[in-house]
Amino acid sequence: MKVEFQESTRKMEKTLEVLREDFGAIRAGRANARVLDRILVPYYGVDTPIGQVGTISSPDPRTLMIQPWDQTLLKPIEKAIQASDLGINPQNDGRVIRLIFPQLTEERRKDLTKQVRNIGEGGKVAIRNLRREAMDAIKKMKKNSEITEDEQKEAEKDLQELTDKYIKKVDEICEIKNKELMEL
Repeated sequence: MKVEFQESTRKMEKTLEVLREDFGAIRAGRANARVLDRILVPYYGVDTPIGQVGTISSPDPRTLMIQPWDQTLLKPIEKAIQASDLGINPQNDGRVIRLIFPQLTEERRKDLTKQVRNIGEGGKVAIRNLRREAMDAIKKMKKNSEITEDEQKEAEKDLQELTDKYIKKVDEICEIKNKELMEL
């Protein structure tokens, strides 16, 4: 009997997905609408993501333009962006809000690469925790005589290979984000 790891694989994929979302929120000197994903605006009493209350466009590589469908939302959107950790002052012209992304300083780039490294480490820890859970399940199966000792060893080897594969993917995603941050 071969032990399958569909659940572990699914959870590891989910970890990579969350990692990509976290990295999407780190601005890299280039306008990216994903930095607004976590900013919520009060809309009819419900906190709503900016992308769901207007159109977000990028007229040039360093600018995002937010055009709310309801003009009464201009001030709340502006306040939400100012209250966020985005570090950009919105420009409201009465119809649209413009966000102009400045060039990142060398010091800020280094801070962001440290942040990327920390988020990447968190992803690796999550994957290792999933490995530990699966290892515990394998040992339990062996203890309950559902699998033989040879099958246990094979399953543990397969699980380690799966874990190594996903840890490598985390490193690759971190490397891509760091390259993006260090581009001038």
